[in-house]
Amino acid sequence: MNLDTLRRALPALLLLLLCTPALPAQEILTAESFFDEVSERYGKLQDYSARVSITKGQEVMKGRLSYKTPNMLRIDFTDPAEQVLVSDGEELTVYIPRYEVILLQKLKRRSQAALANLVSAQGLTLLKKSYSVAYLIGQDWVPLEEGSREMVKKLRLSSRSTSEGFRQVVIAVGRNGMIRRITGVTLNYEEFVMDLSDVVVNQNIPDTRFKYDAPAYANVYQNFLFDAEE
Repeated sequence: MNLDTLRRALPALLLLLLCTPALPAQEILTAESFFDEVSERYGKLQDYSARVSITKGQEVMKGRLSYKTPNMLRIDFTDPAEQVLVSDGEELTVYIPRYEVILLQKLKRRSQAALANLVSAQGLTLLKKSYSVAYLIGQDWVPLEEGSREMVKKLRLSSRSTSEGFRQVVIAVGRNGMIRRITGVTLNYEEFVMDLSDVVVNQNIPDTRFKYDAPAYANVYQNFLFDAEE
């Protein structure tokens, strides 16, 4: 993704990335019950790591994602090589080696709260109030995509208002009870697809994982998403 595309995509990507819990592998009769089980698991999730692929149109980014509750996140990209996105809960840092640029964003208090809430049972309860929840096709197992042999169940979250970040979010859950793919459609009808694989949860990731020493030679741009609070 080019610099302008990445800047516009980051808020949507962060929302997608922070909505990736482990799900219990058990039969759920209704879509809302299924969603409620996700909320329950959020309260138990301490950390996770996964291979991640983020697609927008023909543009694809790949890397390794690490997350720790309540709001620490890091992605070490392999494509684009050496690109890094990391947040310690107070500041978001994006290093783009192609342009020798570092993007820094002080997170507002309400932004920190939003990030924290998204990965908690309370946050999903709030999300449920803003989105209607249904199965995309039905309760049965369906292919991840046309021609795929990988079977998933798909939930569709449809926005109740135009003030939400996404018009629609589709969550695909694999037979192992883990979220396999999240597809989000923004208010501008841009589609982001995030694939997760090799997910490992609750492995005691240290806080130091989310500390990043950016290269000294890179140009730094402050508060590229929104103005910092006084």
